[in-house]
Amino acid sequence: MSEISASEKLEYVKSKIGKYPDFPKAGIVFRDIFGALTDAKACAYLRDLLVDHIRESAPEAEIIVGLDSRGFLFNLLIATELGVGCAPIRKKGKLAGEVVSVEYKLEYGSDTFEIQRSAIKPGQKVVIVDDLLATGGSLVAASELIRNVGGIIVESLVVMELVDLEGRKRLDGKVHSLIKY
Repeated sequence: MSEISASEKLEYVKSKIGKYPDFPKAGIVFRDIFGALTDAKACAYLRDLLVDHIRESAPEAEIIVGLDSRGFLFNLLIATELGVGCAPIRKKGKLAGEVVSVEYKLEYGSDTFEIQRSAIKPGQKVVIVDDLLATGGSLVAASELIRNVGGIIVESLVVMELVDLEGRKRLDGKVHSLIKY
């Protein structure tokens, strides 16, 4: 049996991502990663794609940081496969101990992200992972938090990117998306 190519894996995963017009409001097309995650083959392929990408693009990564909340679906998985640590960035009030916070703007208001000060050692090389890059607000805030605790961001990795929203323009450094809409 022949090995399936990365592009075939990607097309399979993409075919399983849900598309919901007018959610959460009129004019928005919501791309739902959970459609892919309910399919065992898509899960395995997505794992392979994410892990293989980091092995090739950011082999120096020492910790994988997942963003609240869908990034958590990927950071432990990736970290385990790579043999590195993982840490969460969460919404305000969800983490114990000493935390560092940053407020960021959303299309409809603002929110606050936090990370435990001890989660990342100064100088540690970090990959940020999330399901979606839209306007870039959450990745900008996460990047600021990681720099504030002394981490060095080697890459931001997302499963999907909504290109028309131009969130990538707000980000510094290397950004990779598996799927672009």
